[in-house]
Amino acid sequence: MNARWLPSSIRLRLTGWYVLALCLMLIAYAGVTYVSVRHEFFEQLDDQLHDDFESAEASLSRTVDGRIVWSGDRHHDPGDEEGRGVDVWSARGEAIYRSSASSSLPGAVLARISETPQYGSTLSRGARWRTLTQMTTVDGVSAVLRVSRSEERLHTQLWEILIVLILGLPVAVLFAGVGGYVLARRALMPMDRLASEAHRITADRLHERLSVPNPDDEVGRLASVINDTLARLESSFDQLRRFTADASHELRTPLAIIRGIGEVGLGEPRTPIEYKEAMGSMLEEVDRLTNLVDTLLRLSHGDAGTVRLMKEPVDLGHLANEVVSSLMILAEERGQRLRMELSDHVWVSADRLVLREAVANIIDNAIKYSRTGGTIDLRVHVRHEQAILEIADEGPGIAPEHRQRIFDRFFRLDEARSRDSGGTGLGLAIAKWAVEANGGDITVEDDARRGSMFRIVLPASEPAAASINVNLATVHKQSGGHA
Repeated sequence: MNARWLPSSIRLRLTGWYVLALCLMLIAYAGVTYVSVRHEFFEQLDDQLHDDFESAEASLSRTVDGRIVWSGDRHHDPGDEEGRGVDVWSARGEAIYRSSASSSLPGAVLARISETPQYGSTLSRGARWRTLTQMTTVDGVSAVLRVSRSEERLHTQLWEILIVLILGLPVAVLFAGVGGYVLARRALMPMDRLASEAHRITADRLHERLSVPNPDDEVGRLASVINDTLARLESSFDQLRRFTADASHELRTPLAIIRGIGEVGLGEPRTPIEYKEAMGSMLEEVDRLTNLVDTLLRLSHGDAGTVRLMKEPVDLGHLANEVVSSLMILAEERGQRLRMELSDHVWVSADRLVLREAVANIIDNAIKYSRTGGTIDLRVHVRHEQAILEIADEGPGIAPEHRQRIFDRFFRLDEARSRDSGGTGLGLAIAKWAVEANGGDITVEDDARRGSMFRIVLPASEPAAASINVNLATVHKQSGGHA
C-alpha cells in the first residue's frame, strides 16, 4: 500500500486495522452461521418428510384384485394441506394418487427409484419443493411413494436471518471502530507522554531521563532503550567537550612556547648562536605540534571509517618480537628487561603496519611507566580460537576509576611526567583504534606484581600449535644480555 494513502496517526492506523480485521472475522462468522443454520433447517425439513412418508405409507392398501389404492382419510389427509403433498405411482408408472398441493410437480422417474430414500429439491411454478421419494411394498406389491413439502417458508426464514446478519454487520463495525479508537488512544497515551518528556530533553539537559512506570511492558522497554541512548549521547557529549578542551590545551601549549621564544628573541639584540638556539627550540615545538595534528587527523580518519586497511596473515608472535627489537634500546637506557613467551604460529588477519603501531604504543607505554631495573613480560598464545597478546609491566598500576578513561584521547595519569617525556596522551587512543579496526579488543587490568597488564585479543585466522616456546635465550642474544 502506498504510504501516502496511510493515515499519519498511528492511532488511526491501529483503529483501521482493527476494524478491518474485525470486519473480516464478522463476515466469516456470518457466513459460517448462515451455512450452519441452512443445513440445520434442511435437516429438520428432511425429518418432517420422513415422518410424512411413514404416515402416507400407512395410508396405502391393496384391493382383492391386487391393485394398490390410497385409503387415507381425506379430511385429515396431509397431502391436502397447503405446502404438503403426497404422490403414489404403481410399479408400471400409473398414477395411483396425487394430492392437489403437489399435482403441479413433475412425475417421478421410475428408473431411478430404489428402496433407498432419495431427497431432492425441485422448482415448480416459481416455487421450490423438497421431496422424498422411495420404493415401498404393500402386501407384496411394489409402488412408488413421494412426499413433498414447500421450501418457501424455509427460504423466508433464511432470508430474514441473512438480512439480520447483513444489517448487523455495519452496526458491529461502527461500534468496533469507536471502541478500537478509544482503546488505541488509551494504549498510546504512554507514547504521547514519552514524546512530551523526550521533547523537553535538549543538548544541555542530557542528564535527564524518561520515566519508566513499568519496565516489563513494551512502552517501558522502549523508554529504557531511549534512556540508554541518552546516556550514551551524554557520555559522547562529555567526551567531545573534554576532547575539545584537551585538544585546545595541547595545541595552545606549543604555540605559547613558540610565541614566548619569539618574543624573547626579539626583545633585545642577541648573538647568532642565541638566535640559532631559539630557532631550534621553536622548530622542536613545531615538530611536536605537527606530530600532534597528524595524530589527531589519523584518529579523525579512523572515526570516519576512511582508513583503508590492507589485511594479510600476520604472525602475532613474530610481530611482537620485531617491536621488542626496535624498542630494546629504550629499555636498556632504563635498565629494564623484556621477556617474551611466545606460541608458535599464532596467525591473525590484520593490517600489519596498523597493528604494529598498536603493539609499539603499548610496549612504549610500559617502558615509560615501569620502574628502573624492572621487568616487562610479553606473552602470545591462543585460547578458544582467539589470538592473545599480553603485556605486563611493573609500573604504578591504574586505579579502577581510571580504567574506563585510560584509552580516552589526551587522558594522562601523570600530566607533568607525560609532557616531560614528550607524550601527547594519544598513544593508547591510537592503540585502541588500531586493535578495534582489525576486529579485536584491548583491555587493561591489574597484574599480580602490582603493575598493569594490557591484553590484546584478536580472532585467530587458523588453529595454532599447542606447544609454547619460551624464547628467553633468543631475547637474551638480541638485547646483548639485558633481556
